Amino acid sequence: MKANPKMKADAKAEAAPPAGGGKKKLIIILAGVLVLALAGGGGAWFMLKSDSGEEHAEEAKPGKKAKKPAKKAGPPVYIPVEQFTVNLQPENGDQYLQLAITLQASSLEESEIIKTNMPKVRSRILLLLSSKRASEINTPEGKQQLSKDIMEAVNLPFENGGEVQEVSEVLFTAFIIQ
Repeated sequence: MKANPKMKADAKAEAAPPAGGGKKKLIIILAGVLVLALAGGGGAWFMLKSDSGEEHAEEAKPGKKAKKPAKKAGPPVYIPVEQFTVNLQPENGDQYLQLAITLQASSLEESEIIKTNMPKVRSRILLLLSSKRASEINTPEGKQQLSKDIMEAVNLPFENGGEVQEVSEVLFTAFIIQ
């Protein structure tokens, strides 16, 4: 029996569409994967771009002090400061304050910056302490306010246009008023 040429053509035509349909499915799947990859990449880029844009926007605001980028959270670093003995502002005769403090910094890098600039730190604290009256700092509230004032003084930039420090707490280790 001879095969009819028309039957051969029909058989080829029937076999061809499934093969072409498989290629179409593959192309559609690849296109879908490509679209998802582009959408994911675009979303990631947008999120990263918007985070850095907010930081730049904050830095560009006038009157704001430049803040350092967030650092890895780690254990706090403590920096002992040599003891102070200062004359207080007179109220009822001469009064003295003997004070020892420890500063809590946010990182080892921050503590090194503070240690390097310790003469400036001590000068700022000394000027602040000598401007106080015994009655201002004798109460628990006065001591808390003094702690905040010392923290503000230490956190100021050491250089013009420099970065602020990150002292998060001032701890009193000795506090005597005579």
